[in-house]
Amino acid sequence: MNSSTDQLRRSLLIATLDSLDAPHYLGPSIISATAKSSETLVVVLLSPLFELRHVQGSEDALAPTAKSLVTPISRTERWDDVQRLLTYVYMQATKVAQDNGRILMDLSVLLRGYEQPLPTDLADGMDMCFLVQGDPGPSQSSAEGALPPLYPVAILGGTFDHLHAGHKILLSMGAWISERKLIIGVTDDIMLQRKLHRDLLESFSVRVEKIRSFLQLFRPDLEYQFAAITDVYGPTGWDPDIQALVVSKETLSGAAAIAKERARKSLPALQAFVIDVISPDSEKLDHEDAELLRQTKISSTLIREWIAKNRDVERNASR
Repeated sequence: MNSSTDQLRRSLLIATLDSLDAPHYLGPSIISATAKSSETLVVVLLSPLFELRHVQGSEDALAPTAKSLVTPISRTERWDDVQRLLTYVYMQATKVAQDNGRILMDLSVLLRGYEQPLPTDLADGMDMCFLVQGDPGPSQSSAEGALPPLYPVAILGGTFDHLHAGHKILLSMGAWISERKLIIGVTDDIMLQRKLHRDLLESFSVRVEKIRSFLQLFRPDLEYQFAAITDVYGPTGWDPDIQALVVSKETLSGAAAIAKERARKSLPALQAFVIDVISPDSEKLDHEDAELLRQTKISSTLIREWIAKNRDVERNASR
């Protein structure tokens, strides 16, 4: 690894967590690592709360691990806490990247238990690794709830053009609650003809490969199935082997339509999980985090506009 921190292209930040509270103590480290990295930053959050102990057919999904007396959290019961945690980290890094004009910077956040091995090649090509030890806090575990800790098969969908933090939070949460497989519906190229700056849209195959690459980094143990989306239903309109649906707050109407269609076809109902913290108006964010979201724009359209603007500047400069 490069010993200089002045010009880093790719960096890795590894931090330990003792609770699911927004890790404000990590803010300065995330800001510093992002500011010093020009292309890539991978943040790995380690905690015994993140252990994946569930085995199909077993009843010890929330059993304490061999290396810790802390009981892993239920991945469904603590849904809101985990999406809030991811949003905090992504927003801290995204704001710095945008302020430094690095709109296309690749930011990824991984959640790992102490017993879950990190990819052996994770540090390959990294110029610097930052290590942060969390402050010990009160242990948090899951009480028994009405929801199972994991669902065998979950599904989500989107366009996923120029994969950004908002997309990665959605994908992460889908993988977070899946036990065996995550189905990802990706909007087909033919459905995107009226998008702004359509010439800058990534092709279906490029979008799929970027999603696959990220998810295999986030949860390499899962099976990932991709489907081209040409209507609101996708595989939810016919596949009986799906139990959970992950949607954003903006696409709740689609979830309602899916529920009605599955009922009409006598397909099993889906448990819906909503991503609703990627908004400054979310009641689940404190004032400081909500204000940060107001200052941070996350949108594929804005990314394409930025690319178009810079392309025009370069063309004019070359004349």
